[in-house]
Amino acid sequence: MAQSIERSAAGVAMQEEAQQTRRLRKVLLATGVGHFVEWFDFGLYGTLAAIIGMQFFQASSPTAALLSSFAVFGAGFVMRPLGGLWFGSLGDRKGRQKVLANVILLTSGATFVMGLLPTWNQVGVLAPVLLVITRLVQGFAAGGETSGATTYLAEFAPQRQRGYFTCWIDNFGFMAFVAGSGLVFLLTASLGETAMNAWGWRIPFLIAGPLGIVGLYLRTRLEDSPEFTAAARAGKTTQAPLRTAVTSAWRALLFCVGFVVIKAVGHWTLQTFMPGYLSTQLHFSKLDSYAITTIGLFAIAVMVPFMGYLSDRFGRKPLMLAGCGGFILFTWPAMMVMAQGDMLSAVLAMLLLGAFIAAFDGACSAAMAELFPTRVRYGGMSIAYNFAVAFFGGITPWFSAYLITATGNPFSPAWYVMGAALITFVTVMRAKETAGQPLRR
Repeated sequence: MAQSIERSAAGVAMQEEAQQTRRLRKVLLATGVGHFVEWFDFGLYGTLAAIIGMQFFQASSPTAALLSSFAVFGAGFVMRPLGGLWFGSLGDRKGRQKVLANVILLTSGATFVMGLLPTWNQVGVLAPVLLVITRLVQGFAAGGETSGATTYLAEFAPQRQRGYFTCWIDNFGFMAFVAGSGLVFLLTASLGETAMNAWGWRIPFLIAGPLGIVGLYLRTRLEDSPEFTAAARAGKTTQAPLRTAVTSAWRALLFCVGFVVIKAVGHWTLQTFMPGYLSTQLHFSKLDSYAITTIGLFAIAVMVPFMGYLSDRFGRKPLMLAGCGGFILFTWPAMMVMAQGDMLSAVLAMLLLGAFIAAFDGACSAAMAELFPTRVRYGGMSIAYNFAVAFFGGITPWFSAYLITATGNPFSPAWYVMGAALITFVTVMRAKETAGQPLRR
Protein backbone atom coordinates (compact mmCIF):
# COMPACT_ATOMS: atom_id res chain seq x y z
CA MET A 1 0.00 0.00 0.00
CA ALA A 2 2.78 2.41 0.99
CA GLN A 3 4.73 1.56 -2.18
CA SER A 4 1.62 2.20 -4.27
CA ILE A 5 1.17 5.61 -2.67
CA GLU A 6 4.85 6.41 -3.25
CA ARG A 7 4.62 5.40 -6.91
CA SER A 8 1.49 7.50 -7.32
CA ALA A 9 3.14 10.50 -5.70
CA ALA A 10 6.21 10.04 -7.87
CA GLY A 11 4.02 9.84 -10.97
CA VAL A 12 2.21 13.05 -10.02
CA ALA A 13 5.55 14.78 -9.41
CA MET A 14 6.85 13.67 -12.80
CA GLN A 15 3.70 14.93 -14.52
CA GLU A 16 3.99 18.27 -12.75
CA GLU A 17 7.65 18.53 -13.72
CA ALA A 18 6.84 17.72 -17.35
CA GLN A 19 4.02 20.26 -17.34
CA GLN A 20 6.33 22.91 -15.88
CA THR A 21 8.97 22.14 -18.52
CA ARG A 22 6.41 22.54 -21.33
CA ARG A 23 5.23 25.78 -19.76
CA LEU A 24 8.77 27.16 -19.58
CA ARG A 25 9.45 26.20 -23.20
CA LYS A 26 6.28 27.95 -24.33
CA VAL A 27 7.16 31.07 -22.37
CA LEU A 28 10.74 31.08 -23.66
CA LEU A 29 9.68 30.54 -27.26
CA ALA A 30 6.93 33.15 -27.30
CA THR A 31 9.00 35.75 -25.46
CA GLY A 32 12.08 35.00 -27.54
CA VAL A 33 10.31 35.05 -30.91
CA GLY A 34 8.65 38.32 -29.98
CA HIS A 35 12.03 39.74 -28.98
CA PHE A 36 13.50 38.45 -32.25
CA VAL A 37 10.87 40.31 -34.25
CA GLU A 38 11.34 43.47 -32.18
CA TRP A 39 15.10 43.64 -32.75
CA PHE A 40 14.96 42.45 -36.33
CA ASP A 41 12.82 45.52 -36.93
CA PHE A 42 14.88 47.93 -34.85
CA GLY A 43 18.28 46.74 -36.05
CA LEU A 44 17.60 46.87 -39.79
CA TYR A 45 18.17 50.60 -39.80
CA GLY A 46 21.69 50.21 -38.45
CA THR A 47 22.58 47.46 -40.89
CA LEU A 48 21.36 49.56 -43.82
CA ALA A 49 22.65 52.87 -42.45
CA ALA A 50 25.04 53.52 -45.35
CA ILE A 51 22.31 53.00 -47.97
CA ILE A 52 19.74 54.98 -45.98
CA GLY A 53 22.20 57.86 -45.75
CA MET A 54 22.43 58.01 -49.54
CA GLN A 55 18.66 57.68 -50.05
CA PHE A 56 17.37 60.16 -47.48
CA PHE A 57 20.03 62.87 -47.25
CA GLN A 58 21.61 65.26 -49.72
CA ALA A 59 25.24 64.82 -48.69
CA SER A 60 28.54 65.73 -50.33
CA SER A 61 30.21 62.37 -49.61
CA PRO A 62 29.42 58.82 -48.41
CA THR A 63 30.98 59.65 -45.02
CA ALA A 64 28.76 62.74 -44.60
CA ALA A 65 25.69 60.70 -45.57
CA LEU A 66 26.66 58.00 -43.08
CA LEU A 67 27.04 60.59 -40.30
CA SER A 68 23.56 61.96 -41.09
CA SER A 69 22.11 58.45 -41.09
CA PHE A 70 23.74 57.64 -37.75
CA ALA A 71 22.39 60.92 -36.32
CA VAL A 72 18.85 59.78 -37.16
CA PHE A 73 19.70 56.37 -35.67
CA GLY A 74 20.56 58.19 -32.44
CA ALA A 75 17.28 60.12 -32.60
CA GLY A 76 15.42 56.86 -32.08
CA PHE A 77 17.26 56.44 -28.80
CA VAL A 78 16.04 59.83 -27.57
CA MET A 79 12.57 58.31 -27.30
CA ARG A 80 13.67 55.15 -25.53
CA PRO A 81 13.66 56.65 -22.02
CA LEU A 82 10.15 58.03 -22.62
CA GLY A 83 9.01 54.63 -23.88
CA GLY A 84 10.67 52.99 -20.89
CA LEU A 85 8.85 55.30 -18.47
CA TRP A 86 5.51 54.69 -20.18
CA PHE A 87 5.68 50.95 -20.73
CA GLY A 88 7.61 50.26 -17.51
CA SER A 89 4.93 51.93 -15.44
CA LEU A 90 2.19 50.04 -17.29
CA GLY A 91 4.04 46.75 -16.86
CA ASP A 92 4.28 47.13 -13.09
CA ARG A 93 0.66 48.26 -12.77
CA LYS A 94 -1.20 46.21 -15.39
CA GLY A 95 1.06 43.23 -16.01
CA ARG A 96 3.97 42.19 -18.21
CA GLN A 97 2.21 40.22 -20.94
CA LYS A 98 -0.22 42.89 -22.21
CA VAL A 99 2.49 45.53 -22.44
CA LEU A 100 4.86 43.27 -24.37
CA ALA A 101 2.12 42.55 -26.93
CA ASN A 102 1.52 46.27 -27.50
CA VAL A 103 5.24 46.96 -27.85
CA ILE A 104 5.73 44.52 -30.73
CA LEU A 105 2.68 45.84 -32.57
CA LEU A 106 3.96 49.42 -32.45
CA THR A 107 7.51 48.60 -33.54
CA SER A 108 6.54 46.35 -36.45
CA GLY A 109 4.07 48.92 -37.74
CA ALA A 110 6.68 51.69 -37.72
CA THR A 111 9.26 49.48 -39.43
CA PHE A 112 6.81 48.47 -42.16
CA VAL A 113 6.04 52.13 -42.82
CA MET A 114 9.78 52.85 -43.09
CA GLY A 115 9.92 50.51 -46.07
CA LEU A 116 7.31 52.66 -47.84
CA LEU A 117 8.88 56.07 -47.23
CA PRO A 118 9.74 58.33 -50.18
CA THR A 119 13.40 59.26 -50.66
CA TRP A 120 15.17 62.63 -51.00
CA ASN A 121 15.03 62.45 -54.80
CA GLN A 122 11.26 62.00 -54.62
CA VAL A 123 10.13 64.53 -51.98
CA GLY A 124 13.24 66.43 -50.91
CA VAL A 125 13.55 67.53 -47.29
CA LEU A 126 10.29 65.79 -46.34
CA ALA A 127 12.09 62.43 -46.70
CA PRO A 128 14.42 62.80 -43.70
CA VAL A 129 11.58 64.34 -41.67
CA LEU A 130 9.40 61.26 -42.20
CA LEU A 131 12.39 59.03 -41.51
CA VAL A 132 12.99 60.75 -38.17
CA ILE A 133 9.33 60.36 -37.18
CA THR A 134 9.32 56.63 -37.84
CA ARG A 135 12.59 56.22 -35.92
CA LEU A 136 11.10 58.10 -32.98
CA VAL A 137 8.12 55.72 -32.94
CA GLN A 138 10.46 52.74 -33.11
CA GLY A 139 12.54 54.12 -30.25
CA PHE A 140 9.48 54.76 -28.08
CA ALA A 141 8.31 51.17 -28.50
CA ALA A 142 11.80 49.71 -28.01
CA GLY A 143 11.90 51.40 -24.61
CA GLY A 144 9.50 48.78 -23.27
CA GLU A 145 10.93 45.66 -24.92
CA THR A 146 14.23 44.48 -23.41
CA SER A 147 13.43 45.38 -19.80
CA GLY A 148 9.96 43.86 -20.12
CA ALA A 149 11.08 40.64 -21.79
CA THR A 150 13.94 40.22 -19.29
CA THR A 151 11.59 40.82 -16.36
CA TYR A 152 9.07 38.36 -17.74
CA LEU A 153 11.58 35.54 -18.23
CA ALA A 154 13.31 36.17 -14.90
CA GLU A 155 9.99 35.82 -13.09
CA PHE A 156 9.29 32.49 -14.77
CA ALA A 157 12.80 31.01 -14.57
CA PRO A 158 13.88 28.44 -11.93
CA GLN A 159 15.99 30.13 -9.26
CA ARG A 160 19.23 28.32 -10.09
CA GLN A 161 18.78 28.60 -13.87
CA ARG A 162 17.85 32.27 -14.09
CA GLY A 163 21.05 33.26 -15.88
CA TYR A 164 20.54 30.58 -18.52
CA PHE A 165 16.87 31.39 -19.12
CA THR A 166 17.18 35.17 -19.20
CA CYS A 167 20.25 35.16 -21.46
CA TRP A 168 18.10 33.70 -24.24
CA ILE A 169 16.72 37.22 -24.62
CA ASP A 170 20.15 38.27 -25.82
CA ASN A 171 20.43 35.14 -27.96
CA PHE A 172 17.19 35.91 -29.79
CA GLY A 173 18.20 39.55 -30.06
CA PHE A 174 21.51 38.70 -31.70
CA MET A 175 19.84 36.13 -33.93
CA ALA A 176 17.51 38.91 -35.07
CA PHE A 177 20.51 41.00 -36.06
CA VAL A 178 22.03 37.95 -37.76
CA ALA A 179 18.81 37.47 -39.71
CA GLY A 180 18.68 41.14 -40.65
CA SER A 181 22.34 41.31 -41.61
CA GLY A 182 22.13 37.95 -43.38
CA LEU A 183 19.05 39.02 -45.32
CA VAL A 184 20.77 42.21 -46.42
CA PHE A 185 23.82 40.15 -47.44
CA LEU A 186 21.70 37.76 -49.52
CA LEU A 187 19.76 40.56 -51.16
CA THR A 188 22.96 42.43 -52.01
CA ALA A 189 24.51 39.26 -53.44
CA SER A 190 21.45 38.39 -55.54
CA LEU A 191 20.30 41.86 -56.63
CA GLY A 192 23.67 43.58 -56.87
CA GLU A 193 24.66 46.81 -55.12
CA THR A 194 22.98 49.03 -57.74
CA ALA A 195 19.53 47.45 -57.33
CA MET A 196 19.98 47.15 -53.58
CA ASN A 197 20.73 50.86 -53.32
CA ALA A 198 17.84 51.78 -55.58
CA TRP A 199 14.96 49.70 -54.18
CA GLY A 200 16.14 46.41 -52.65
CA TRP A 201 16.76 48.05 -49.28
CA ARG A 202 12.98 48.34 -48.82
CA ILE A 203 12.38 44.57 -48.77
CA PRO A 204 13.69 43.85 -45.22
CA PHE A 205 11.56 46.66 -43.79
CA LEU A 206 8.42 45.40 -45.50
CA ILE A 207 8.99 41.90 -44.09
CA ALA A 208 8.45 43.45 -40.64
CA GLY A 209 4.69 43.44 -41.24
CA PRO A 210 4.06 39.68 -41.35
CA LEU A 211 6.78 39.02 -38.75
CA GLY A 212 5.05 41.41 -36.36
CA ILE A 213 1.75 39.56 -36.77
CA VAL A 214 3.44 36.27 -35.83
CA GLY A 215 5.07 37.80 -32.76
CA LEU A 216 1.85 39.46 -31.66
CA TYR A 217 -0.07 36.19 -31.96
CA LEU A 218 2.44 34.33 -29.78
CA ARG A 219 2.53 37.01 -27.09
CA THR A 220 -1.25 37.31 -26.81
CA ARG A 221 -1.38 33.59 -25.95
CA LEU A 222 0.90 33.95 -22.92
CA GLU A 223 -0.18 34.24 -19.29
CA ASP A 224 1.32 36.76 -16.93
CA SER A 225 4.34 35.86 -14.81
CA PRO A 226 3.78 34.01 -11.51
CA GLU A 227 5.74 36.64 -9.58
CA PHE A 228 3.55 39.50 -10.80
CA THR A 229 0.36 37.46 -10.43
CA ALA A 230 1.23 36.61 -6.82
CA ALA A 231 2.11 40.23 -6.04
CA ALA A 232 -1.14 41.48 -7.59
CA ARG A 233 -3.23 38.97 -5.62
CA ALA A 234 -1.48 39.94 -2.40
CA GLY A 235 -2.04 43.64 -3.09
CA LYS A 236 1.72 44.29 -3.22
CA THR A 237 1.78 46.14 -6.55
CA THR A 238 2.04 49.92 -6.55
CA GLN A 239 0.15 52.52 -8.55
CA ALA A 240 3.26 54.72 -8.72
CA PRO A 241 6.02 52.23 -9.63
CA LEU A 242 8.37 54.79 -11.15
CA ARG A 243 8.27 57.08 -8.13
CA THR A 244 8.65 54.04 -5.87
CA ALA A 245 11.65 52.85 -7.85
CA VAL A 246 13.39 56.22 -7.68
CA THR A 247 12.77 56.67 -3.93
CA SER A 248 13.22 53.13 -2.63
CA ALA A 249 15.43 51.39 -5.19
CA TRP A 250 17.80 54.17 -6.24
CA ARG A 251 20.89 52.10 -5.50
CA ALA A 252 19.60 49.37 -7.81
CA LEU A 253 18.97 52.01 -10.48
CA LEU A 254 22.55 53.24 -10.30
CA PHE A 255 24.01 49.73 -10.46
CA CYS A 256 21.76 48.89 -13.42
CA VAL A 257 22.90 52.01 -15.28
CA GLY A 258 26.52 51.04 -14.67
CA PHE A 259 25.89 47.51 -15.93
CA VAL A 260 24.30 48.75 -19.14
CA VAL A 261 27.07 51.17 -20.20
CA ILE A 262 29.29 48.57 -21.91
CA LYS A 263 26.30 46.47 -22.91
CA ALA A 264 24.92 49.42 -24.88
CA VAL A 265 28.22 50.58 -26.36
CA GLY A 266 29.44 47.06 -27.15
CA HIS A 267 26.16 46.03 -28.80
CA TRP A 268 25.78 49.04 -31.02
CA THR A 269 29.44 49.10 -31.96
CA LEU A 270 29.31 45.54 -33.28
CA GLN A 271 25.76 45.59 -34.62
CA THR A 272 25.41 49.04 -36.14
CA PHE A 273 28.72 50.84 -36.44
CA MET A 274 30.74 47.95 -37.86
CA PRO A 275 28.98 47.40 -41.23
CA GLY A 276 29.43 51.04 -42.22
CA TYR A 277 32.92 51.23 -40.69
CA LEU A 278 34.15 48.20 -42.59
CA SER A 279 32.93 49.55 -45.92
CA THR A 280 33.68 53.29 -45.61
CA GLN A 281 36.86 53.28 -43.49
CA LEU A 282 38.51 49.91 -44.10
CA HIS A 283 37.36 49.70 -47.75
CA PHE A 284 35.75 46.29 -47.66
CA SER A 285 32.94 45.86 -50.17
CA LYS A 286 29.42 46.17 -48.78
CA LEU A 287 28.96 42.46 -49.43
CA ASP A 288 32.07 41.55 -47.42
CA SER A 289 31.09 44.00 -44.66
CA TYR A 290 27.69 42.36 -44.24
CA ALA A 291 29.29 38.91 -44.28
CA ILE A 292 31.84 39.78 -41.58
CA THR A 293 29.16 41.33 -39.36
CA THR A 294 26.76 38.42 -39.86
CA ILE A 295 29.39 35.82 -38.93
CA GLY A 296 30.37 37.78 -35.81
CA LEU A 297 26.80 38.26 -34.60
CA PHE A 298 25.95 34.60 -35.21
CA ALA A 299 28.94 33.54 -33.11
CA ILE A 300 27.78 35.80 -30.28
CA ALA A 301 24.30 34.29 -30.39
CA VAL A 302 25.77 30.78 -30.15
CA MET A 303 28.03 31.70 -27.23
CA VAL A 304 25.50 33.58 -25.09
CA PRO A 305 23.51 30.56 -23.72
CA PHE A 306 26.75 28.83 -22.69
CA MET A 307 27.81 32.00 -20.87
CA GLY A 308 24.42 32.18 -19.16
CA TYR A 309 24.90 28.62 -17.95
CA LEU A 310 28.34 29.54 -16.60
CA SER A 311 26.87 32.52 -14.75
CA ASP A 312 24.53 30.15 -12.89
CA ARG A 313 27.47 27.89 -12.01
CA PHE A 314 30.11 30.48 -11.06
CA GLY A 315 28.22 33.73 -10.52
CA ARG A 316 27.31 36.84 -12.47
CA LYS A 317 30.34 38.93 -11.49
CA PRO A 318 33.12 36.71 -12.93
CA LEU A 319 31.48 36.63 -16.37
CA MET A 320 30.70 40.35 -16.41
CA LEU A 321 34.21 41.30 -15.25
CA ALA A 322 35.77 39.04 -17.89
CA GLY A 323 33.72 40.70 -20.62
CA CYS A 324 34.65 44.21 -19.47
CA GLY A 325 38.31 43.30 -19.05
CA GLY A 326 38.42 41.86 -22.55
CA PHE A 327 37.10 45.06 -24.08
CA ILE A 328 39.57 47.19 -22.11
CA LEU A 329 42.57 45.13 -23.20
CA PHE A 330 41.71 44.01 -26.73
CA THR A 331 39.42 46.49 -28.50
CA TRP A 332 42.28 48.53 -29.96
CA PRO A 333 44.29 45.47 -31.11
CA ALA A 334 41.14 43.94 -32.62
CA MET A 335 40.48 47.05 -34.71
CA MET A 336 44.08 47.04 -35.88
CA VAL A 337 43.68 43.42 -36.99
CA MET A 338 40.53 44.36 -38.92
CA ALA A 339 42.51 47.00 -40.79
CA GLN A 340 44.77 44.34 -42.30
CA GLY A 341 42.25 44.23 -45.11
CA ASP A 342 41.55 40.53 -45.48
CA MET A 343 38.32 38.76 -44.60
CA LEU A 344 39.85 36.20 -42.25
CA SER A 345 41.55 38.83 -40.08
CA ALA A 346 38.36 40.87 -39.87
CA VAL A 347 36.25 37.86 -38.95
CA LEU A 348 38.70 36.75 -36.25
CA ALA A 349 38.71 40.25 -34.76
CA MET A 350 34.90 40.30 -34.72
CA LEU A 351 34.83 36.89 -33.04
CA LEU A 352 37.22 38.11 -30.34
CA LEU A 353 35.11 41.15 -29.53
CA GLY A 354 32.00 38.99 -29.79
CA ALA A 355 33.29 36.63 -27.10
CA PHE A 356 33.57 39.55 -24.67
CA ILE A 357 30.03 40.81 -25.25
CA ALA A 358 28.71 37.22 -25.04
CA ALA A 359 30.39 36.71 -21.66
CA PHE A 360 28.92 39.94 -20.36
CA ASP A 361 25.43 39.37 -21.78
CA GLY A 362 25.28 35.82 -20.48
CA ALA A 363 25.21 37.16 -16.92
CA CYS A 364 23.90 40.71 -17.26
CA SER A 365 20.19 40.10 -17.94
CA ALA A 366 19.73 38.04 -14.79
CA ALA A 367 21.92 40.43 -12.79
CA MET A 368 19.72 43.39 -13.76
CA ALA A 369 16.47 41.60 -12.90
CA GLU A 370 17.89 40.47 -9.55
CA LEU A 371 18.55 44.08 -8.50
CA PHE A 372 14.87 45.06 -8.20
CA PRO A 373 11.83 43.89 -6.19
CA THR A 374 8.81 42.59 -8.13
CA ARG A 375 6.64 45.66 -7.60
CA VAL A 376 9.09 47.93 -9.49
CA ARG A 377 11.15 45.45 -11.53
CA TYR A 378 9.78 46.31 -14.97
CA GLY A 379 9.68 50.06 -14.35
CA GLY A 380 12.97 50.26 -12.48
CA MET A 381 14.84 48.31 -15.11
CA SER A 382 13.18 50.35 -17.86
CA ILE A 383 14.35 53.63 -16.32
CA ALA A 384 17.95 52.55 -15.82
CA TYR A 385 18.33 50.48 -18.98
CA ASN A 386 16.84 52.97 -21.40
CA PHE A 387 18.50 56.06 -20.01
CA ALA A 388 21.88 54.30 -20.18
CA VAL A 389 21.22 52.94 -23.67
CA ALA A 390 20.00 56.33 -24.90
CA PHE A 391 22.95 58.24 -23.49
CA PHE A 392 25.77 55.78 -24.15
CA GLY A 393 24.45 53.45 -26.88
CA GLY A 394 22.44 55.85 -29.01
CA ILE A 395 25.41 58.05 -29.77
CA THR A 396 27.80 55.13 -30.36
CA PRO A 397 27.63 54.91 -34.18
CA TRP A 398 27.61 58.69 -34.67
CA PHE A 399 30.27 59.42 -32.05
CA SER A 400 32.51 56.64 -33.34
CA ALA A 401 32.30 58.02 -36.87
CA TYR A 402 32.87 61.53 -35.50
CA LEU A 403 36.01 60.42 -33.64
CA ILE A 404 37.49 59.14 -36.87
CA THR A 405 36.66 62.36 -38.70
CA ALA A 406 37.97 64.57 -35.87
CA THR A 407 41.20 62.67 -35.19
CA GLY A 408 41.96 61.13 -38.54
CA ASN A 409 42.64 57.88 -36.67
CA PRO A 410 40.54 54.93 -37.90
CA PHE A 411 41.05 53.13 -34.58
CA SER A 412 39.85 56.00 -32.37
CA PRO A 413 36.38 54.43 -31.72
CA ALA A 414 38.25 51.92 -29.54
CA TRP A 415 38.77 54.67 -26.96
CA TYR A 416 35.03 55.04 -26.47
CA VAL A 417 34.49 51.29 -26.10
CA MET A 418 37.39 50.96 -23.64
CA GLY A 419 36.13 53.88 -21.53
CA ALA A 420 32.63 52.38 -21.38
CA ALA A 421 34.07 49.01 -20.35
CA LEU A 422 36.06 50.65 -17.55
CA ILE A 423 32.92 52.33 -16.13
CA THR A 424 31.07 49.02 -16.06
CA PHE A 425 34.07 47.13 -14.66
CA VAL A 426 34.20 49.46 -11.63
CA THR A 427 30.41 49.16 -11.16
CA VAL A 428 30.47 45.35 -11.24
CA MET A 429 33.35 45.26 -8.76
CA ARG A 430 31.20 47.17 -6.24
CA ALA A 431 28.05 45.09 -6.83
CA LYS A 432 26.94 42.13 -4.74
CA GLU A 433 26.75 38.64 -6.22
CA THR A 434 23.10 37.69 -6.79
CA ALA A 435 23.31 34.33 -8.62
CA GLY A 436 21.24 31.53 -7.08
CA GLN A 437 19.29 33.84 -4.77
CA PRO A 438 15.47 34.28 -4.73
CA LEU A 439 14.07 37.29 -6.56
CA ARG A 440 13.37 40.24 -4.31
CA ARG A 441 9.68 40.75 -3.52
